[in-house]
Amino acid sequence: MSGHGLKTFAAIPALSLAATLILGSAAPAQNAVRVGAPLPLTGPLSPEGVKQKEGYDLWAETANAKGGITVGGKTYKVEIVYVDYASNTPRAVQAAERLINDDKVNFLFSPFGSGAAKAASNVSEKYGIPTIAATASSAQVYDQGYKYLFGTFTPNDTLTEPLADIVVKRDANAKRVAILARNDLFPLAIGEEMQKSAKKRNLDVVMFEKYSIGTMDHASAITQMRAARPDWIFATGYINDLILIRKQMKDLGVGAPVVTMIAGPAYKEYIDAVGPLAENISSAAWWHPAVRYDGKGVFGSTENFNKLWSAKSKDEPDYAQASAAAAGEVLQLAIEKAGTLEPAKVRDALAALDTMTFFGRIKFGPTGQISSLDPPVFQLQGGKPVVIFPDYVKQAEFKFGVQ
Repeated sequence: MSGHGLKTFAAIPALSLAATLILGSAAPAQNAVRVGAPLPLTGPLSPEGVKQKEGYDLWAETANAKGGITVGGKTYKVEIVYVDYASNTPRAVQAAERLINDDKVNFLFSPFGSGAAKAASNVSEKYGIPTIAATASSAQVYDQGYKYLFGTFTPNDTLTEPLADIVVKRDANAKRVAILARNDLFPLAIGEEMQKSAKKRNLDVVMFEKYSIGTMDHASAITQMRAARPDWIFATGYINDLILIRKQMKDLGVGAPVVTMIAGPAYKEYIDAVGPLAENISSAAWWHPAVRYDGKGVFGSTENFNKLWSAKSKDEPDYAQASAAAAGEVLQLAIEKAGTLEPAKVRDALAALDTMTFFGRIKFGPTGQISSLDPPVFQLQGGKPVVIFPDYVKQAEFKFGVQ
């Protein structure tokens, strides 16, 4: 088994920057709202970092094309200051400090994922800078008592609970679950939620193994998985991890009636990398382009957001890209509601927000984590993701069998 998938996607470069966006330190522009965005634009998490950047870019371009952000009768252009922390969490924390102290940003977007978002959250809290996490779902990020952190992903159990309901209701013979989780905050946390969801339904968790960040060979864990004879395989990690796991499962002849992977199958890059091996892989995410909401923000409806995205990228958006764009839209709504750039007042406006966007209803719970969405469950069928749940956007029935 080669590491071809890893080589292909670890080297994705940062995209070219739009005229209104800048990379790294620069003198603050007059009449601009500056938002700091530490991202993993290089290194093994670069596929995810690039996706976030694409979402932020579309928000900034769309907002600026409509005149910018209106604050108390005055308009401000959006400037996003990017810092590449090269998939290294300690550097993400340093980047947040730099963005606040050197680049003088008004607000922050969190680094990618729950682990880095949690690590950097103490920085924005220390300085009182409103911060929106576009890709952090684990409750451990939000249970710190912080007031300046807000997240657009619902908790992890909002993914595992509907998945478990679907599997159990559709196949009463599904009894044995094997879990393989990357030993990192989000992947491990959602693996643990899957364990809870399984036990709640009297399923037998016959394996729960962790793998280290950067693991290049999963043969030992997959061999152990085969010996456990699971009806349901649940693997967690990021794109490069799950591409490798799926290919090695095939090499070692391991399959199951249900194979779920989170997060990765929502991305076109995953489907392209594993080809026919993607068929019937199930997953869940916080958004899908099939949802339909009539939003009040700069993007308007889901249909309009999809149209803007496709005009720029010639492809459909995925949940990571959409969440990043939604983070920008939500920040803009809060700034305009506050009528000021004063951080504490914008923070209060975020906490009080209850509005519909293209991403869905945005209302933050008491910890700052969104509490108002039903994340879609989907399955890869015919080379593309189709929605299985919730019923109001359902596109297909769940299929069993992954070889």
